[in-house]
Amino acid sequence: MEATKVYVIDTVVTKPGRAREFVDAYLRDYAPGARERGMTLETIVVSPPVWFPDESNTVIASWVLDGAQGWWEMTWQGRGDESVRQWWATAEELIAHRTRSTGALAGDIDRLGDV
Repeated sequence: MEATKVYVIDTVVTKPGRAREFVDAYLRDYAPGARERGMTLETIVVSPPVWFPDESNTVIASWVLDGAQGWWEMTWQGRGDESVRQWWATAEELIAHRTRSTGALAGDIDRLGDV
């Protein structure tokens, strides 16, 4: 049976003119640790698709984990990793607002709940 994917979505509204800087820092400084916690970066989408010099952009990073177990492993590793909190604290100078959500394909929900 194919592994059920769990998606982790970081949605970040950057401070005006800081989107490119945020994406560069996210890929350079955050992504390597995320990969070590079992996350696979699927996409980074910037909206609107222009680097504004004086307006905010929304950056959406979509990560994939292998099922519920992959989500739990990532969650517990991240909670105990001070460098994750430090990175987000440092990145605050680039961020106006951020959220993180998790989800799965609708057809996979029953399999995820069958543990």
